[in-house]
Parts: sequence; C-alpha cells; structure tokens
Amino acid sequence: MSVLLLNEGVSNMPTGYISIGSNIDKEKHIPASIKALTGLYGRLTLSSIYESESMGFTGDAFYNLVAAFESNLDIKKIVDQLRQIELDNGRNRDCKKFSARTLDLDLVLYGDVIINEGRIQIPRDEIEKYAFVLEPLAEIAGHLRHPVTQMRYAELWEIFDKSDLKQHRVMPVW
Repeated sequence: MSVLLLNEGVSNMPTGYISIGSNIDKEKHIPASIKALTGLYGRLTLSSIYESESMGFTGDAFYNLVAAFESNLDIKKIVDQLRQIELDNGRNRDCKKFSARTLDLDLVLYGDVIINEGRIQIPRDEIEKYAFVLEPLAEIAGHLRHPVTQMRYAELWEIFDKSDLKQHRVMPVW
C-alpha cells in the first residue's frame, strides 16, 4: 500500500474523498489536480495510482486514484471547486459519460453525509460499481463504513467481483 501525505496537519473537520481520473495527458493533468487540491484543502492523503482500461468506449487507459482531505466547506462549494479544476485542465463538460477526458474529479464521500440532490450524490454509487473507485478508496479508507450499507470499504473490495478486473497499480514517473 502506498499512501502519500502532503502538508501534514490534524483537525476535527469532516473528511472528504475525491475520485480522480484522466486518460488524456494524464501525466500532466493528474499532478496538476493534486497541486490544485492541495492549494484548496491543504493536506491530502493519496491512494496508489491505478491504470484501468476505458469503460463504455474504446480509448486510452485511465489513471485513477482517490484523494482524502479535510474541510468544513459546504458540499456544493466543494463540487463547484472540483468542476473549476476540471475546466482549468481542459475538461469538456459536453462530453458523454463514457468518453475520454483530461480530468474527472468526483466527490464520492464527505464524512457520513448522505445526499442525492440534482447533480450531487453522496455517497456516489460508483463506489460499489467500479473497481477504479473502490480499490483506491479501500486502500486509504478500508476501515471506514459506507454510510448506507454500513459495510467497511475493505469488505466491499473483498467481495467485489474481480473476475474481469482490468486494472493494476502503476508508478508514474512524475
């Protein structure tokens, strides 16, 4: 397990988890997103980076990871900040759900919050659907419980169907 801590500190704020993905110039956009997130939220805990095949379309492989941060900000503010980072990195908001992208940042968890309002869904259903979200989340938050199912993320990863798993850890050169 590889966990990277940036700008160490301790607080009592809620912990948020952001799924980060890119398959266009990922060597540029993933580090840029980490820098931007650190600028906004300070200390980050980062999972390993996983390379996974594109899903739902033919395209270059994705790099995916999960970043944890602490903040007292309103969820809508955080989601707006994530969208701005995506736009700053050339994200086209008009693209289809399953398509190539420079950067995809999704707030998948925020403390024990459960919300489903318009474009905001927490916890995101991608946690239980996709290995590229669940495996890195289980790596850095395996001991925590899903706010709906109450299962630990490590347990969810353990029972996840890996029969057709097409992802592996990578060590990027950046």
